[in-house]
Amino acid sequence: MWKGRLDFLPAEKVFQVSIRNSFGILSAMRIADFVSENKIEIVHAHVARDYIPASIACLASPAKFVLTRHVLFPLKPFNRFALKNLERAIAVSDAVALSLKATFANEKISVIYNGLDTALRKIGEREKLGQEFRFLHNIPFDVPLVGTLGELKELKGQREFVLAAAEIVKALPECRFVVVGVDNTLEKIFRRELKRLVKVLEIEDRFLWLDWLEDTRPFFAATDVFVSPSRSESFGLAILEAMASGTPVVATETEGAKQLLGINGCLAGVEDPVGLAHCVTTMLEDANTRERAAAENVKRAASMFDLTRMIDETEQLYEAVLRKM
Repeated sequence: MWKGRLDFLPAEKVFQVSIRNSFGILSAMRIADFVSENKIEIVHAHVARDYIPASIACLASPAKFVLTRHVLFPLKPFNRFALKNLERAIAVSDAVALSLKATFANEKISVIYNGLDTALRKIGEREKLGQEFRFLHNIPFDVPLVGTLGELKELKGQREFVLAAAEIVKALPECRFVVVGVDNTLEKIFRRELKRLVKVLEIEDRFLWLDWLEDTRPFFAATDVFVSPSRSESFGLAILEAMASGTPVVATETEGAKQLLGINGCLAGVEDPVGLAHCVTTMLEDANTRERAAAENVKRAASMFDLTRMIDETEQLYEAVLRKM
């Protein structure tokens, strides 16, 4: 997918290198050579595995080293010394910035929220896209639809979503549920476990399982309430997509959800399927609440989390780093 997004660049401007672990010295030197040959001024790493090779590449070239931290998990203590040449650490949320303070000095940490091209989420297309999604998947137009999206794993809370669904149908028997996500493990154990649970709870006929959606807009347009049942969320891009799409959101009280939604979402406790079900049911039973939440979500997404804002702030950070040269 990423290759297609870079097809506007000449082939000689794209350098592929495999980094198999955090101490990929040979890979780091290959990056350093490419950086020097092309007079690259900044190397920006986004995954923990890439931080040390990127740091080494900058030590062996004139480039400045920047990283982005996308998760809340703390960095290992040795990174405080291994990444001493770091110019700036970008945190995607305030909570991530707080976790980075255990490793880096305050002046090296900047918060730049993730961004989404909110202009692509045209609210005027919502009804048409939603009807197309329901028609494609044989979901009646007049039943409540609740969805969640994310990699299938314990941390993302899909088990709590299923348990909440069993409670929701007691109040709203016609409600349907969509789970979008891939189980990336070899055995696909968690996916099978979730499907067994749905069967045991006798709500199998109300569930739709989808692996991957290249375009998520129809899914969000069709969904009356989007649920983020995560046990931990540093930011929550799926929540942001729902907000920008005009979909009301119910989430667990993760740092990411609180940052994104402010006061506009109904938040339940982490690993609390009954509380989650109560929030969803309350939202589904009150159309006015849903409409207000959706409208506020759209405004908040556009004003605080737009892609243009993220790009502008990143460019400003690059310029500040280069001014120090």
